[in-house]
Amino acid sequence: MSPEQEELFASVDALLEQVTADDGLPEPAERRRLRKAAGLSQEQVARALDVRRESVTSWEAGRSEPRPPKRAAYLRLLDGLAARHPEPPRTPEPDESAAAAAPVTAAPATPAPAAAPATVTPAAPARVTAPPSPPAAVRPAAAARRPAPKKEAARASAPAAPDPRFAHGPLVVLDGDTNAYCVGGLILDCPAKDIVSLVEWALNEAQLGAARLHRSGKDADPLVVLTAAAAERLGLPAVLEDRRGLRLAEDHPAVRQITRAKWKLTRRGFGPWARVYRPAQSGQRRCVQFAVLPWGALDARAWGSAGQLPPAELARVLGAYATRVITPRGSTAVSGLELMTALRPPTRAVKDPHSDAWVSGPMPGSLTEPVDPAPPEAPDEHPVVAALYPRGHQRTPDEVLDEEAFDWIRDPQLLTDAECARPFAVGIDVNTAFLAAANRLVVGLGAAVHVAAPAFDKTVPGSWLIDLSGIEMDPRLPNPFTPHGARPQGAAWYTTPTVAYAHELVAAHGLPVGLTPLEGWLRPDSGSYLDPWYKRLSEAYKETMADLGIEPGMDEGQFLAAMETYKENDPGLAALLSAIKSTVKGGIGKLRERPQGAGYRPGERWPALERPTWRPDIRAAVISTARVNMHRKLVKTALATQQASAPWGHLRFADEALLPVALLSDCAVYFSDGPAPLDFLPRTAEGKPAPGTFRLGVSPGMVKHEGTQELLWAVKMLDEGHNPARHIKGTDAAIDGE
Repeated sequence: MSPEQEELFASVDALLEQVTADDGLPEPAERRRLRKAAGLSQEQVARALDVRRESVTSWEAGRSEPRPPKRAAYLRLLDGLAARHPEPPRTPEPDESAAAAAPVTAAPATPAPAAAPATVTPAAPARVTAPPSPPAAVRPAAAARRPAPKKEAARASAPAAPDPRFAHGPLVVLDGDTNAYCVGGLILDCPAKDIVSLVEWALNEAQLGAARLHRSGKDADPLVVLTAAAAERLGLPAVLEDRRGLRLAEDHPAVRQITRAKWKLTRRGFGPWARVYRPAQSGQRRCVQFAVLPWGALDARAWGSAGQLPPAELARVLGAYATRVITPRGSTAVSGLELMTALRPPTRAVKDPHSDAWVSGPMPGSLTEPVDPAPPEAPDEHPVVAALYPRGHQRTPDEVLDEEAFDWIRDPQLLTDAECARPFAVGIDVNTAFLAAANRLVVGLGAAVHVAAPAFDKTVPGSWLIDLSGIEMDPRLPNPFTPHGARPQGAAWYTTPTVAYAHELVAAHGLPVGLTPLEGWLRPDSGSYLDPWYKRLSEAYKETMADLGIEPGMDEGQFLAAMETYKENDPGLAALLSAIKSTVKGGIGKLRERPQGAGYRPGERWPALERPTWRPDIRAAVISTARVNMHRKLVKTALATQQASAPWGHLRFADEALLPVALLSDCAVYFSDGPAPLDFLPRTAEGKPAPGTFRLGVSPGMVKHEGTQELLWAVKMLDEGHNPARHIKGTDAAIDGE
């Protein structure tokens, strides 16, 4: 056979493989039935296809699909099994028998709206195009040249009950060839040649957006993501010249055109995340959100390599984020804060008893209006602080609340001989520690009330001035009342979770310490404001981890092995997971957003203060809860690994007790005889994790392996005053977004 003929045959084989992929696979339940009918295990199928067993599990659960060339081989296997083990006929139910007796009509099946151009109404004729075949790496997201089969549409990142107003999903990713890539593989034709016509197309033809997350909330605006090629076609520069303001100049043609067409831009102008809108009329919003990729809309610290994905694959990733979390409206921090408001709107419609008309009223359980912080809760720039102290005054612990995450290392002089005989330093990391801390956390909903000499009540959120320095810790363990782990000196301000933990330690260990608050800024109006936020983000996190092959209930050994390579299974989902985790940390951080801009002067108010969600006290409560949760597990681990109980009235541990050598936020480093967490985490006689200690697993609050280094490496870090927990993975945790 000539080389030319071989090349032609290879091209034909590639086309046949693509056709096979478009034909689809049996339903997940049928795949499982066929394998079991043949007496095959998932491990056998995995070996035959040269994949991991977890991949076969995901295919049979419908969480993911095989990609070419594995897909064609898997379909061949299933076809062969189906020929040998046909599905047994079912006894029809009465209604099925009647349907079978009825004449067959010619009405076609209705495809799922998220993937069907047929759902476009005559008034909104968004045209579906069929661009050249995308590369194989993105076929799962881009292979739809026609309406996807029903089973594919059901698996797409689209709402369970699609809103016909948003038939094409929450967003599109626009390339330079008029192709607008939607969720589910649909590709719309976008003829717009400038920003204004693109806004009109997105609002009037494209059927984009997402339904509100709360009945009293607002629908999500359409999101249009511009690739570099799309930005160039629309007349936007490749790089923003204004590196400080990160926005187009007011005299740029695109901005002038928006103004001439009577559209408006928000105060941040047209930058990486831009919002083009007109004021609402009759309660109808008209707004389009833009994300400009070449200007850095998807920060690599939060989104990993998502900004470099092909348009179809990026649409899949952003669509999953929009479905599981919220349609992005800015950075992941902004999205995290917006999610709080979307799930707990500040207002709702109520009837005015005088006029009998519907008016806006406060939503019970929500943050309904901006409130000033208590003086110790306010950052240094806040007007409340400026009114109390001269400029440049350094506030002391009895003047300012300092609830931050752990950043602690043990004094190397306190390392024991037994610890130095262990050859490894092993880091374990708490999964989404701040998210776990938000679960069922009671926070204040309104302004704080000052109380002198209050009796402590752990059910009342607020800040307490109290002396916790009398609680003496084993010097090899960090003090839980300061971020740096040193013992406090005298009275200081603490949140309710921290003071509650102090009472817990005194009661549990019989410590001879009296705890009497001197002052309090307390919030009697309280509730579990963050509960819906926790539930949505924890489900998004667990669902994405399951898509990557990591599921709750996995054997600990399997879990550790799978975690070593899970990010390699699907780079797009790995970017999605990074964004979800960044949404948690960023959303909590936004609760105390500091002033921005070179023109700001200390003591002035800044825009964030006018939000009901500017609440540094809630941020402090979440962080303090995460810190004391970590410390509680450290203590339980030490108690579970020492041979004799600690004497009553003391919080000291025996030499053989397992104690950390470094902490950084949600990461703890221990010296170990082996290189893995299972080599040092304490177990019961039955081989189960000791109660109250760290548990390996995927759920929020459980832990994973962070990294392993040699003992001498860690000791050198300690001697030089560096934190091994920051570098235990071999990189800087802060740079990696951890």
